[in-house]
Amino acid sequence: MPAREMKHILVTGACGQIGSELTLALRERYGGENVVATGHRTRPSAVLRDSGPFEFIDVTKRETVEAVVDKYNIDTVYHMAAILSAVGEEKPQLAWNVNINGLYNVLEIARERDMVRVFCPSSIAAFGPETPQENTPQETILRPKTMYGVTKVAGELLCDYYFARFGLDVRGVRYPGIISSETLPGGGTTDYAVEIFYEALKHKRYTCFLRDDTVLPMMYMPDCIRATIMLMEADPAGLKHHADFNLAAFSFAPADLVAEIKKHIPEFTCTYEPDFRQAIADSWPHTIDDSTAREEWGWEPEYDLAAMTEDMLEKLRDKVKV
Repeated sequence: MPAREMKHILVTGACGQIGSELTLALRERYGGENVVATGHRTRPSAVLRDSGPFEFIDVTKRETVEAVVDKYNIDTVYHMAAILSAVGEEKPQLAWNVNINGLYNVLEIARERDMVRVFCPSSIAAFGPETPQENTPQETILRPKTMYGVTKVAGELLCDYYFARFGLDVRGVRYPGIISSETLPGGGTTDYAVEIFYEALKHKRYTCFLRDDTVLPMMYMPDCIRATIMLMEADPAGLKHHADFNLAAFSFAPADLVAEIKKHIPEFTCTYEPDFRQAIADSWPHTIDDSTAREEWGWEPEYDLAAMTEDMLEKLRDKVKV
């Protein structure tokens, strides 16, 4: 039986760091009128508002999601709405409500309407201190110590259950830290890797909230968007995994990024004042084995640390008027 086509797409969390750029990429690919952006409270950017339909919803209130799904005859959902790691530790009850109850609402709506496909991202936060930190394998120990991580593990299991029990085509990746030149981060433990560029250009100095030697997996946003769409468009016949693909591009520590930035801005300096996010980062892997994604749907990153740094600085110079 041939795979069904995605025709009417809903993006939750479309005002977020990944969602905002993903929505625009999907609109370019499938047509602006066919991709409905949704958010909770944040006002959409002008380009997001003007390039296609936008609606306010609350994923924890099922009826608000259902109303938009039915209004636009949605058959595919990119479920990007989430509370991230740092905010999740400050507001664990909110993180559970949004990340688990919101996901459950989306999956139930998709099941009842026999949707074509659902994307729900996981994260390296699903790993924990007992997980091998080097070349973390696809199948490994998942014992996170943050509420965000707990919700991601539960989300992976829930998505796999809906595939096995109901035949719902749910897909997802474990995102590493994402670096974007377009949108500010939303409360994650890897946020320093975006903030540092703005401060380097504006003030030539930055105070990092992680130790200088804290190695974490990272990815540049163009690769993140490309990977997300690649997985959703992959032939289901070739997928043995579904909602938990390891995904990687490159790994670095703050000191590595500082050294790369200094190649372009020699006077840049960085100091280090680790805060509560250090413990979160210490529980995550250093490097990721994403061979399963490469084998099952052809994943391969295009950006390394040097290429990402050069492109970020070039794009942000105009934005921060340097």
